Amino acid sequence: MSKPKILFVSHEILPFSPESHIAQTCRQMPQAVHERGKETRIFMPRFGKINERRHQLHEVIRLSGMNLIVDDSDHPLIIKVASIPQIRLQVYFIDNEEYFHRKAFVHDDNDVLFEDNDMRMIFFTKGVLETVKKLGWAPDIIHCHGWFSSLMPLYVKKLYAQDPHFADSKIVVSVYEKDFEGALSKDIHKKVAFDGFDAGDIDMLKKATHSQLMKNAMKFADGVIFGDDTSPEEVKKFAQDLEVPILFQATETDYLSATDEFFDQVLSVKTVLA
Repeated sequence: MSKPKILFVSHEILPFSPESHIAQTCRQMPQAVHERGKETRIFMPRFGKINERRHQLHEVIRLSGMNLIVDDSDHPLIIKVASIPQIRLQVYFIDNEEYFHRKAFVHDDNDVLFEDNDMRMIFFTKGVLETVKKLGWAPDIIHCHGWFSSLMPLYVKKLYAQDPHFADSKIVVSVYEKDFEGALSKDIHKKVAFDGFDAGDIDMLKKATHSQLMKNAMKFADGVIFGDDTSPEEVKKFAQDLEVPILFQATETDYLSATDEFFDQVLSVKTVLA
């Protein structure tokens, strides 16, 4: 029996981003899952604040070179890779000069969200999926962490549903604390719609608050994990109404094993075709 394949997608991973709950989780979880016998791949954006020399990033020429269309314009995709120190796990970085070379992550110097975060999210989502296809790797579970990867479930379940790499992929969404106020661009749903989604699939994106982004992600999920106790009750209620497996924050000592067991639970649920 082949090892289950788990694809981890996040915009924060130690040591490449500042320490936070999501960054720490995304550093520990892939290692724990790998050590428990699953095959893993890890993806994050190559934000300009990441020091390439210190972390020894290098371009993967065979994976780079394609162009991705975002809102009717072409953008070159560059793939870089680095290893997490002390463990034998690589992280793939989605890079593009326009979207990811500024010396910041998702906020400017005044702690204001970048206006083009919606475009960056679309590029990142499509970049991950197209790179996975180039790798010839079909994940059994795609584990999306946080709001920046919240478009991934929509794209996998709708745009890439017939692709053999993703046709059988299950989606797990991890919800973390709300880390921005307000909403992303009011046009995000129009930019996503360019890829051919039905209006009902993206209706929640018309006001892309943190809660709406996560609810839209959970709508296409096969399992939901709440990384802490700070999520609004409306978000928890939305997840519970979906009737998919849910894992609430386990204790600090057992959340890694609990997550690994949760993956097995999600994989054991047979997909019901609509």
